[in-house]
Amino acid sequence: MRKLIVAAMVSLDGVMQAPGGPEEDTSDGFAYGGWVWPYYDDAGEDAMGGAFKHPFELVLGRRTYDIFAAYWPHVPKGAPHQDIADLFNGVTKHVATHHPETLAWQNSRALGADIGAALRELKRGDGPDLLTQGSSELAHQMLATDLVDELRLLVYPVLLGRGKRLFDDHAQAAAFRLDESRSSSTGVLVTRYVRAGEVRTGSFA
Repeated sequence: MRKLIVAAMVSLDGVMQAPGGPEEDTSDGFAYGGWVWPYYDDAGEDAMGGAFKHPFELVLGRRTYDIFAAYWPHVPKGAPHQDIADLFNGVTKHVATHHPETLAWQNSRALGADIGAALRELKRGDGPDLLTQGSSELAHQMLATDLVDELRLLVYPVLLGRGKRLFDDHAQAAAFRLDESRSSSTGVLVTRYVRAGEVRTGSFA
């Protein structure tokens, strides 16, 4: 059975919108695109690369897919991150979209009308783990239906106040176990959480 892994860069208040650049996603007037770059260092680079060390297939929302499809296929040989470009171009991309006929990036497949059912079927099948990047709305759907097996979060020491967040009010209650945690020289927390049963409660009384 395959794992479904949500990987995200988030601020202290959980915002994940447009970490990579000012024009990445300006929807709803978001003005802080590129907020991760002041904290970039080798540890962050290693953490990003580490997510791709094992075989994977991508699971993407349509907005993130369009951003990726406009960038990664056009990275020239010898450019920075060419290794990631080669990976992303080669792997299968499972995309949440209402317009499957417009998926022009190689190895792209539509998830279909019932995204939850499609992801459950993928998880039951053979193959590499399923890894999300960005895709906040899709992540909300997966967290609301208890599909997520692992969270790989890079938590940045900044409050953004507004923007698309990883967790919304529809996330299903679930317990996770912290399996990895380290910090970068710029104060970024690199964490890995693994699904660990149901939420337990108690009392100090």
